[in-house]
Amino acid sequence: MSDSTAASGRNVIFIILVASLGYFVDIYDLVIFSIVRIQSFRDIGIPEEAMRRGGEYVLNMQMGGLLIGGIIWGIIGDKFGRIKVLFGSILLYSFANIANAFVHSLHSYAIIRFIAGIGLAGELGAGVTLVSESMHKDKRGYGTMLIATVGVLGAVAAFYVAEHFAWRKAYMVGGGIGILLLLLRVGTFESGIYKKSVSPHIAKGKLSMLFTNRSRFWRYVYCLLIGLPIWFVVGIFVTQAPEFGKALQAPVTLSAGKGILYTYIGISLGDLLAGLLAQVTKSRKLAVFIFQVGIVVSSALYLGSTGITETRFHWLAFFMGLSVGYWATFVTIASEQFGTNLRATVTTTAPNFVRGALIPSTFLFEFFVKRSNIITAGYIMILALTLIAVFALSRLRESFNKDLNYLEE
Repeated sequence: MSDSTAASGRNVIFIILVASLGYFVDIYDLVIFSIVRIQSFRDIGIPEEAMRRGGEYVLNMQMGGLLIGGIIWGIIGDKFGRIKVLFGSILLYSFANIANAFVHSLHSYAIIRFIAGIGLAGELGAGVTLVSESMHKDKRGYGTMLIATVGVLGAVAAFYVAEHFAWRKAYMVGGGIGILLLLLRVGTFESGIYKKSVSPHIAKGKLSMLFTNRSRFWRYVYCLLIGLPIWFVVGIFVTQAPEFGKALQAPVTLSAGKGILYTYIGISLGDLLAGLLAQVTKSRKLAVFIFQVGIVVSSALYLGSTGITETRFHWLAFFMGLSVGYWATFVTIASEQFGTNLRATVTTTAPNFVRGALIPSTFLFEFFVKRSNIITAGYIMILALTLIAVFALSRLRESFNKDLNYLEE
């Protein structure tokens, strides 16, 4: 990006603040189910033996919503502007989370999480796209780093709210915060690069463009694949902590809520470190590779912890979170790989397709669980997903310092 297209310092700070707080609420609403799963299932009458599979069902519905929402908001972001997404997405998922406080059955729970997932899909991609296009190319990594570092602390807030309030009130708090944040977004301005690209002769947000060019298609696929291990760690290893703890002969039942808390503290620090490492080495690929190696190491330590104590679990959750903390760098890489007329579509769909990839990953995980056990299945899945991610990373070009003021033909 040229200096002439970068926004003023004050405006950039405001955009980063708005995007960071939006992602804070996004993460709160994204993980609140994992935190209150056991408590809420007991309240609506789900039998203990059905909670793990019921949890996968609800979480997969939420991820399905993220998949569909990623496409919808991505196209809107490229066709009508990044700001439209920032307003529309938070409005939808805030009302959905308020509605979640009134469910009384597993299926209604899942349907509302599906709707919430559609809304949640737009937040991060639109925020990263707006910040990336508004900052100088040498500094934009700091902006996206701050969005993620502040944003993922929403999981910490979700844990403490769930600790002090009943699960229905925890959902209402998330929805209420989102509605309040809408007021802050009134002064947000559109990306200068995007405004310059507005023309009836330019194809914008055309999803088919990702499939009509071989090079562009594989670039997009590789962007998706580098994030595969992230949500498996959060959605399976940490969310199913009570079940993994039982298999590891833990002396007490491991708390998924506390696991989420320590995981997201780790993710927050990881996002900060990955962003700084990329800036210092001037290589986002190197930063992501180092963190991918960390995923294998931390996951192996977790799965090999027979007799795991609560304290050890908390430390391992933190280290696994630290290892998957290249989330912001992954989204930034996706944003930098494509032109302005497809950037929001890619940046919004990529993280949500990765989240949605938890659905087939869950089915494959269950396939291995039935043929072996939950620990062996965990080893197989995390190793396979990380190897795929490393291969995909090797196929992408380094995008650090890349000028973003161009279009996809």
